[in-house]
Amino acid sequence: MIDKTLVCRDCGRQFPFTAGEQEFYASRGFDNEPSRCPECRAARKAESGRAGRSSGGYGRERRDMYPAVCAQCGRETQVPFQPRGDRPVYCSDCFERQRAHR
Repeated sequence: MIDKTLVCRDCGRQFPFTAGEQEFYASRGFDNEPSRCPECRAARKAESGRAGRSSGGYGRERRDMYPAVCAQCGRETQVPFQPRGDRPVYCSDCFERQRAHR
């Protein structure tokens, strides 16, 4: 991949979409290139945060977090669901490792 120059749909300025950013987008399964420059993205994010929502980001409600102990490393962590005890709960690091091995 090579660096690309994109045009922001909000301000009309050109901004770079680097090869590293393109690889990151591809690794996350994103099909679309960014349509806003970093400054307009930041301004839009800040604006949505001031809209009066109790938001966890992207317009979603903030989730309650529950304490848990990682079944793999034993570290205390928090998870966005109530652990029931019948299934293992992992910290974010161990969860990513589990996902990578599937």
